[in-house]
Order: sequence, then structure tokens, then C-alpha cells
Amino acid sequence: MELDFERCYRAVDSRDQRFDGWFYTGVTSTGIYCRPSCPATTPKRQNVRFFPSAAAAQGAGLRACRRCRPDAAPGSPQWNVRADVVGRAMRLIADGVVDRHGVPGLASRLGYTERHLHRMLSAELGAGPLALARAQRAQTARILIETTGLGLAEVAFAAGFGSVRQFNDTVREVYGATPSELRISRARRPAAGGAGTITLRLAYRPPLHAAALLDFLALRALPGVEEVRDGTYHRALRLPHGAGTVALTPADGHVAATLRLADMRDLAPAVARCRRLLDLDADPVAVDATLAQDPALAPAVRAEPGVRLPHAVDGFEMAVRAITTQQISLRSARTTLTHLLTATAAGHPVDHGVVADRPGVSRQQAHDQPWPEPGSDCALQGFPGAEEVLLVPDSGFRMPGARRETIRSVARAIAEGAVDLEPGGDREEAVRRLTALPGIGPWTAGYVAMRALGDPDVFLPTDLGVRRGAAALGLPDDPKTLDAYADRWRPWRSYAVIRLWRAV
Repeated sequence: MELDFERCYRAVDSRDQRFDGWFYTGVTSTGIYCRPSCPATTPKRQNVRFFPSAAAAQGAGLRACRRCRPDAAPGSPQWNVRADVVGRAMRLIADGVVDRHGVPGLASRLGYTERHLHRMLSAELGAGPLALARAQRAQTARILIETTGLGLAEVAFAAGFGSVRQFNDTVREVYGATPSELRISRARRPAAGGAGTITLRLAYRPPLHAAALLDFLALRALPGVEEVRDGTYHRALRLPHGAGTVALTPADGHVAATLRLADMRDLAPAVARCRRLLDLDADPVAVDATLAQDPALAPAVRAEPGVRLPHAVDGFEMAVRAITTQQISLRSARTTLTHLLTATAAGHPVDHGVVADRPGVSRQQAHDQPWPEPGSDCALQGFPGAEEVLLVPDSGFRMPGARRETIRSVARAIAEGAVDLEPGGDREEAVRRLTALPGIGPWTAGYVAMRALGDPDVFLPTDLGVRRGAAALGLPDDPKTLDAYADRWRPWRSYAVIRLWRAV
């Protein structure tokens, strides 16, 4: 990735937070690398190098600045929205695929040889997949060191390191301090939630319209799986090594996250999925600048800057939600989905949550009982997987038979690996395969691409809410005419959809 020195240096000199995560500043005279917004004195030009990734800076022998914490900067919006191999690879690495399956597993998921994948990542990011995964492990280790009471050997393996020695060497190289020194320097205080609980801050690029995020999620919240209460979004997570729950509270400059994990190895995937859910790696300035050029959207952009596109923590869950919502209201869809979840739990008592303290809590009980107070046991359960839904009898689906069979077709395709709706999936291929299934039309496939796959440029001209929002803003509401009009919102038409929904 080419980095223009003058533009990057101007961003550093002005301490512009918008560029955090876009690139990293290496200072050769001090041997450290920083975010562009680091509050330290601006380094001299002759002592500065710019890197496209933290891993590239580490590969050049630089350690992370202890003041601005560049390893905890927002993720690059470029890799967040790009649909090419490098963008998909970055999302899979963030989700922990290299830690779980190694570079061969990553290459296999992407359909390339290890050698060619290494070449592409090195050309774009200045580091190969192992170095990128290593940089992420170092950040995960630091979070565990500073926020939990785990022994350092436990931290090493929970963060994904193969040995304690590798863990010690990496932490010392990246942070210029030993793990023990990091723990002492931060005056570690384990979270009040006890073992398995981690509290951390999720950085984002301002502005963030938190009310729009919480409104969107609250309107679609599925009882027993998620809820918004008192300005905090709670939900259950299905993670690679076990289950978890998360509470996310937007704050000034960050989102406070409290995670309860059954297995600490799931910290990095859980963080990646929460960031993706809230669209925290977006570049809201770029999005709003494009949409504000349209006089019809400009007043809304000025009134509500930083509206994000909520994504999904699970692709299959989003597909089921989209199919269930076809031609019915959100309220009716929620009732139908609650019945499906109750049937799934009743027929297959799988522990989807981390509620070992409250065994036997059914989905229906979770729906009927009030939300637990902060600090008490949560009764959340994760959305069932494709294999579990395939085992639900017809009576568990309170919906037309054709729609029921569509859900089963999607579940079968995902279980067999024919459709990939996870962050590293090929968007065009996923849409093509979805629309080949019976009962999946352009609206459903587009909605899944927008929310499950994070496509920033999807438009839904036939959506009733979109058409009503367009009419409210004085825009054409005929699907064909509106679709043509929406071309001016490229490449951020998905964000225009959110704006139109809010206009209703």
C-alpha cells in the first residue's frame, strides 16, 4: 500500500484522529511506532517512516508507544470494507483463523496457496499472515495481562502463543517491557464480574451516533439472545471455543465492553465480532461527506453525523432473520423467531450461553423474566447453529411452509460449506449462491450482504421502509426510479439505506 509522506506527515503534525488505524508512524530516533494522533511532540521529518500496519512497524524493529497505544487503534476502514482477498484475509485474521487453523487454514478459506497469500499481504501491508497474527496476539495478551487475574502462562496460551517463551519474547519486543512489568505498571484490577470476565475499551473514529446504533438494535432485539437496556446492548455470542456474553456501552471516544467468556482463547474473535457488529472500524467522515452532497440527505447528515451500519456477529443468524422478515413486520418476525428458538432449545438442550450458574433456564423463561440487574447472572443464549435448526421439526416453525424450507435450504448449504456468510466470505459468490436457493430473492440476498458480509454499497429499492423514507425526504419512491437515483450515493449506499430507514 502506497503511503504519501507529505499527507501522512500533515496528519501526524495535526494529530488527526481520523487517520488512526489507516497508517502507523515509526520514529527511528526513539525506536517506537505511534498512532497519527499521538500527543507526543511531532518527530522531525528525517526521523519518520510510515507503515501500513502495526505488524510492519514491528517487523522494522520498532516497539509500540506506551502513551498512545497504537496497537489498540481502530481498525483500518480500508480492510473493513474491501471485498478483495487482502480485505477478506484481514477480517479472518482478526477473527482468529490463523491462531486456530494456521496459515494453511487461512489460505484454504481464501482459495489461494500460502506462498501467493503471503506475497499479496506483504505487498499491501508490509507483513505476512504470521506477522499480522502475531501483532494481534500481542494486543490480546496485553488486554489479558492488564484486565484479568490469569497467570502469565495461562495468558500466553489464551492469547494464541505456542509457548511461554514465544509469549515473553513477543511482549518484550513489541512493548519494550516484560509481561510482569506490564502487569505491575497498570496496577491490574480484575473485573468485578469474576473469573472469565474482561472489561476493555473499543476505540472508534468519531463521530459515532450512539443513539442510532442502539435504536436500530433495540428495534430488532430478539428476547433471550439480546436486549438493549439503560443505554447498553447485551447479547450472547457463539464463539470458536465456547460461548460468551457481551455488554456494550457507547461512551465518549470508545465503547465500553464487558465480556464473559467460557474460554479465554475466544477474546480476539469476540472483540472482532463486537467491532464488526457496531461498525466501529468505519470511516464516518468519508461516508457522511458523500451522502451530504445530496440535498435530500444533507439535513439528516448534519443533524445526525456518524450513523453506522450495524453488522452481524453470525452470518447464519442474519440469514434466518432476513428470511423470517420477508413480507412481515419486525414485531411479527420477532415472535416467529422466539418460537423457533424455544423449539430449538427444547429439542436440543445445548448450552449456548455462559450461564452455568443458572442451569435449566429456557429461552421462554429468559423471554418472560425481567432482564437481570448488572452483576447478576445473565440468562442469554446464543442463536442456534445451522445443524441445530435442521433438526427442528415442522411444528417449531410458525411460518409458511415455503419459508420454512428456505431456512432449511440455507442451513443445509452453510452446514455443508456451500455458502460462506462469515467475514472472510466472498460477497459476490455468497450472493450468487444464496439467490440460487429457493425462496431467496434480491432483497433477502442484499440484506444479508449488507449486514452479514458488511458490504457498504448495497441498496434495497423494493424495501418498504426504504421507499417510505425516500418519500418522506421528497425522493422518488418507485423502486426502479429510486434505484437509479441511488447511484449518486455510491460507494456508501448501505449507509443511505440506514438513513432512509431512520427518516421513517
